[in-house]
Amino acid sequence: MNTPAIKSPAFDQQGQLSDEQRVEAAMGSFVREYGRTAALHLESCVHCGLCAEACHFHVTTGDAKYTPILKLDPFRRAYFREAGPFAPVVRALNLVKAPTITDLQNWQELLYDSCTMCGRCTLACPMGIDIAELVKEARHGMFKAGLVPERLALLDRTARQWGSTATPGEDLPEILAEIAQAHGVAIPCDLAQADILVTAAPAELGEHTKALADAARILNRIGVKWTMHQEGFDATNIGFNNGDLELQEQLTRKLIDTAVKIGAKTVLLPECGHAYGAARWEAAKWYGKELPVRIIHMTEFLDELIADGRIRVKKVGETATFHDPCQIVRRGGLEAAARRVLAALGFDLIELQDHGVGGICCGGGGGVVSNQRATPLRQKVFALKQQQVDATGAKHFITSCGQCRITFEMGAKNATGAKPAESLLELVADHLEA
Repeated sequence: MNTPAIKSPAFDQQGQLSDEQRVEAAMGSFVREYGRTAALHLESCVHCGLCAEACHFHVTTGDAKYTPILKLDPFRRAYFREAGPFAPVVRALNLVKAPTITDLQNWQELLYDSCTMCGRCTLACPMGIDIAELVKEARHGMFKAGLVPERLALLDRTARQWGSTATPGEDLPEILAEIAQAHGVAIPCDLAQADILVTAAPAELGEHTKALADAARILNRIGVKWTMHQEGFDATNIGFNNGDLELQEQLTRKLIDTAVKIGAKTVLLPECGHAYGAARWEAAKWYGKELPVRIIHMTEFLDELIADGRIRVKKVGETATFHDPCQIVRRGGLEAAARRVLAALGFDLIELQDHGVGGICCGGGGGVVSNQRATPLRQKVFALKQQQVDATGAKHFITSCGQCRITFEMGAKNATGAKPAESLLELVADHLEA
């Protein structure tokens, strides 16, 4: 059960812990994660290798170290030594070596640089092992050990100080006023009462302000009372990606508590995959009971508005292909919703070779797009995606995740003839019937 040493190009560390303290912190976190489900998954691997062929990092590099299940090795070894049914025997006979500080340093690349937690490996596993979820749990230990890529750690510190990786909340009213003026649309902020609390991703307050303005245009069209609010506005949860559970809970609670404060029954998430994973599927565990608000992704919202006849859209009548964001479709279940919106827009949809729940990740999720040293790997994955997009011959390349869109934009800067990614939200807003 021992694994050959794996060498990684670099690692970062935070804090002043000794090597021994870092290992102890990681091990303590790992052991706390070993519930019934994690134990079943760690005991179930039959080493078939099918997860390797599902991983975009392994497929594009051919490097065995990027095999998904291998990314869990320190986590798995800690389980067999500390929590498995034969742990006392394993320790006494040293059948499985304890993870060392060198192991954790080397595995930082595998857990953060070369994994987007996209879940395609989970889908491929014949034993039903949720590898992506186990990677996320392993990241909790890495964060506790202070072994996170520094670019991600910087975003973590920023979010702890500001409540957002984009801007302090006190600056939000001014930012929204500038976006409203630039795009000619009203964007309410800090209303004392509203039915919908609208949230944003950092890019919508920067390079993708049109997406936020278009969301406002649609909300204003249907006549609902809505607002953004400086006490809870950033839905992109860096704690979710980094393994910082404390920050993940803090950022999620900000959204829900703000909605409750203003009497909103709905929290509307932006076109962001990890925001959906953190808020839609994990928020309830922080409350320990049914959530007091409904949390809904922008794709769901658009689908419902069109189905209910609250908005009507003009037919585009051109070919398109669609990138399925992993956290929204494979991990979130919104495959049909996006396609209903595309159908309403009159697109002739040409599916990618790998699409729907089997779609290939953009390569930037899980914090990889923000992790500068992972750029060469990310670009290789982008090349794989570009090949599939080009093969469709479609005029439009559309997605419903702003983070995926950013990843594609960054990839296109280093590629020839890459088709720009378009926002599903923006297309709906651009084709609203009067």
